[in-house]
Amino acid sequence: MSVHPSSVVEEGALIAPGVEIGPFCHVGPRVRLDEGVRLRSHVSVTGVTHIGARCDLYPGVALGGDGQIRNNDFTDGRLQIGSGCVLREMVTMHVGSRKGGGLTQVGAKGYFMANSHVGHDCRVGDNVTFANSVALGGHVEIGDGVIFGGLAAVQQFCRVGKGAMIGGLTGVNRDVIPYAMAFGDHAELAGLNLIGLKRRGLTRDTINAMRATFRSVFYGTDGSIADRALAARRLYPDVAEVGEIVDFILADAKQELCLARRRGEAV
Repeated sequence: MSVHPSSVVEEGALIAPGVEIGPFCHVGPRVRLDEGVRLRSHVSVTGVTHIGARCDLYPGVALGGDGQIRNNDFTDGRLQIGSGCVLREMVTMHVGSRKGGGLTQVGAKGYFMANSHVGHDCRVGDNVTFANSVALGGHVEIGDGVIFGGLAAVQQFCRVGKGAMIGGLTGVNRDVIPYAMAFGDHAELAGLNLIGLKRRGLTRDTINAMRATFRSVFYGTDGSIADRALAARRLYPDVAEVGEIVDFILADAKQELCLARRRGEAV
């Protein structure tokens, strides 16, 4: 362990071997830093915060602060960050609240660019990418591999499904299905994230089944969206990704689904 003499590590903090704490950092008494974590400089980690191995925190990062809730008196909220994450300058992440179950959880190998924010009680998956100034309100759920363009924002209690791509300056106020692309000041689906699907190594048949599912669910006219999603599951029972989309649509959610752009635009 290496701690710069200008930094403060309070008694009770659990610091693993190989941790590097640069100048002018503050580590609170209920913090745990796993092996190889690096705090470059001017980093503040407080609250009940656990940072996984080999995370790299740049200047100005502030982790473990109380949720931004009026009259908040909850002192036992937790923040857990998976291994191998990179948090660039001025990233902020808050602990969970009493109402939300007390835990904010961030997965492994995420890349969070400057000024991005994860609010209280969020659940963020593995391998996500947040461009500059992306902001998540409280209680948001983000699936594995989601990519956010700069200045995107997600409203409280919304979900963004696995493998989705959210464009820059997009305001997400409804749930975005897995593997979709969403753009606009009030997000609309612009089809599937085809580049991402190809990078995942999915076969042409699988991608075609997913595209057909998207068209039938969001542009079909028979029954409700849920009815059309169930029909797609029956039509493609062996395509796991179709099943993920259907499960997301049918889940008990607090927000409505983000819908597709007018027919005739890219799908």
